[in-house]
Amino acid sequence: MSPPPDSIRVVDGFHETAYTYYPILIVGAGESGIALGARLKEEGFDQFRIFERQAGLGGTWWSNRPATFYSFSFSPNYKWTSLHPEGPEIYKYLCDICEKYQFVDKIQFHTDVSELKWLNQEQLWEATLTHMAPGTGELTKKERDQRIAHSGEKSVYLRQEIVRARVVCSCAGGLVEPNAWPSSIPGRDTFEGPVFHSARWDYGVDLAEKDVIVIGTGCSAAQFVPRLTKEPYNARSVTQVMRTPPWVVPKPEPPFGPEKYAKYSSKVFSTVPLVASLFRFMCFARGEADFYTLIDDNSWNHRTRKKLETRMVARMKKTVPEKYHEMLTPDYNIGCKRRIFDAAWFKSLNDPKIELTTQPITKVSPHSITIGPGRLYPDPSDKDSKVPTDEQTIPADVVVLGNGFEVTKWLHPLKIRGKDGEYMQDVWDARGGPQAYLGLAMDGFPNLFIIFGPNTATGHSSVILASENMVEYTIKVIKKILHGDVALAEIKKESEIAWTKRVQEKLKGTVFNSGCHSWYQADGWNSTGYPYSQTDFTFRCMFPKWSDWDLQYTRRGLMKMQARRALNVLLLTFAVFGVYTLQQQSSGSSDVVQKYLKQGLLGLAGIVDRAITMLPD
Repeated sequence: MSPPPDSIRVVDGFHETAYTYYPILIVGAGESGIALGARLKEEGFDQFRIFERQAGLGGTWWSNRPATFYSFSFSPNYKWTSLHPEGPEIYKYLCDICEKYQFVDKIQFHTDVSELKWLNQEQLWEATLTHMAPGTGELTKKERDQRIAHSGEKSVYLRQEIVRARVVCSCAGGLVEPNAWPSSIPGRDTFEGPVFHSARWDYGVDLAEKDVIVIGTGCSAAQFVPRLTKEPYNARSVTQVMRTPPWVVPKPEPPFGPEKYAKYSSKVFSTVPLVASLFRFMCFARGEADFYTLIDDNSWNHRTRKKLETRMVARMKKTVPEKYHEMLTPDYNIGCKRRIFDAAWFKSLNDPKIELTTQPITKVSPHSITIGPGRLYPDPSDKDSKVPTDEQTIPADVVVLGNGFEVTKWLHPLKIRGKDGEYMQDVWDARGGPQAYLGLAMDGFPNLFIIFGPNTATGHSSVILASENMVEYTIKVIKKILHGDVALAEIKKESEIAWTKRVQEKLKGTVFNSGCHSWYQADGWNSTGYPYSQTDFTFRCMFPKWSDWDLQYTRRGLMKMQARRALNVLLLTFAVFGVYTLQQQSSGSSDVVQKYLKQGLLGLAGIVDRAITMLPD
């Protein structure tokens, strides 16, 4: 007999089959996990546990959005020091949320949820927890495997534990595993200097008077490259290797300028919260406008994008040296890849210590790299291009990888085995690619919810808002389980397949599918983008379509449904009786109304009788 879904407890203590039971098990203490924990506490439920493999909370966040839009709607922060605060300030906000809602003690660090398996008989999830050596949770899986090969398994994994849960919520997010050293670049093992990914920054490496190579020109690289030649890093030189140019747009400026915003915004927002709410809405509306301008792929959007592209190219040419004009002019539509909201990168390319190249790295030596011959962009067959192609050898002391994440490997490396014995990854492979109903539920995997799963990134709005919407949807479903009304909640297979088909068809008519090479897609399957507006997603999460779900009600749940129906009939009966009374006063006729009254009472009696027969003995 499985334990009731009400409290954390140890089952079969003092027995070799003993395990800890959790009503709700949450994977990951990033932004989504913290939002879910806070909302559960608001709902009056604190019997959950958050497992986080790293040493601290926060996860990986996307930091190119205004901070007023980065805070949760249910707990806004009015004290940001700027419109775009630094990572430590965002981290402190997330810590404050955990303290405010008092669930810091619910987070267990250095613990990786490595596998989930559904137990059909018990109707529970069995989770394999791997307790990790401090500091190893920040390593990528490849780095952990390398450490194990060199120093043994105990250098990373200390022990395993088996627990069980009624509900599992994966809040691991999409930016979990950083990309490794590019396989197209030979000679990694010959390099004698430090190599690390920007998402796993090695603060122990001194960059002062060092020659630094940066591989990648994504959003993260655009933020850290301009700083490398300045305090506190003081690099001697920075060479940034770019495959293709991103579209770079100006970072939004705060109202009345950065200085006045920093000085007055906190006081104004705290004193008049309505102003803060209005400003938040304006940020949201601006993002939604981008959707209708950039994402849809029709004739009006083509014209609008072309105008915007012309302005952005002109801005680029005014900002960067002429030698970069060709290589920084994209040959694809704006919005097809993730845009860079920039305030410093373009300007930094005027720094004589920073060099940008599109030549490929063809050789790696102990203290240098060789780029060329040839180039990656513009097309090397373009004979009119002035972008260099000659082979060059560049001194190198440190290599920083800014080449993104394994975003198309959803939930990786977590293994999830459903009720039919199939792993989720195998189900996805059989159906064409990673997918989930509204990005959060898969058939065959009951009582499992994915916060920020496949096809939930809009490309124009706040990730925080999207994940908060998914948290709200999840709360609506699991409340039925926590209240004992529903034993199992599973999305119907036909609903999941129909939703995925609709999303993939719609994506074909968006800018995401307009011809560029991006991390949104893999092998022709877009598992990242959401093809509709964030307003659309918000309403879908606010009003679940319950007919798409297969809900297995408990006896208690069925009784409550019967009671609600009885109450509805009772209310209808009294309404009819009221109409009857009015009509009687005016006409004196009562036969018809008495008939309806009698039928209503008989119906009420039948419903109550069925409810009574379902009561436990």
